[in-house]
Amino acid sequence: MQAIGSVKAVAVAEYLLLITPHEELFNRIRLEKQSFFEKYQAPEAVRGKPHLTLVRFSQFESAEARIRQRLWNKAAEWLPFCVELAGYGSFPSHTIYLNVATKTGIQNLVKSIRTDSQALMKADKDNKPHFILEPHITIARRLRPWQYEAGWLEYRDKNFSGKFMASAMTLLKRADATAPYKTVERFEFKSKPLLAKQGAMFGI
Repeated sequence: MQAIGSVKAVAVAEYLLLITPHEELFNRIRLEKQSFFEKYQAPEAVRGKPHLTLVRFSQFESAEARIRQRLWNKAAEWLPFCVELAGYGSFPSHTIYLNVATKTGIQNLVKSIRTDSQALMKADKDNKPHFILEPHITIARRLRPWQYEAGWLEYRDKNFSGKFMASAMTLLKRADATAPYKTVERFEFKSKPLLAKQGAMFGI
């Protein structure tokens, strides 16, 4: 049990909405993360699985059903799109990541989710959702200065390329910051405009 603001003894969870690469690319990235861990003794490199974060937020679990329905509606009207990875980037002086070369599809999706769901994902004025408009796949984060400097010296010129079709987004959650995230639901992009569906319901 957690608390947000002045509301106490109410169940609050941390949520992640993300996109995961296909298995072959997922495994390639995981090996890169493992290699970084072994070279630079950076445990955060192997703590998280390869993914693209769309939104990160905390919310009362009582709102979860409505959030899931909203995300299902969004996915139903969204087309699968291609994501290409090319080389590495960094957030000085703590994170090294795989660069997303084709940002537009992800950015448009995140903006669309923000427009439709921002209020629903906001627990209170101090706990607002964080929408990721600079898409990336983390190799290692929370690096110490020496780990970042040595790692970036190697990775800034290192080659990596890959691509995959983003055909779904997945919602994860955890009730405790020390616990691993667990899957809530996977939302497949089906490209079925809701307006057409609603029109059919009303005989339009």
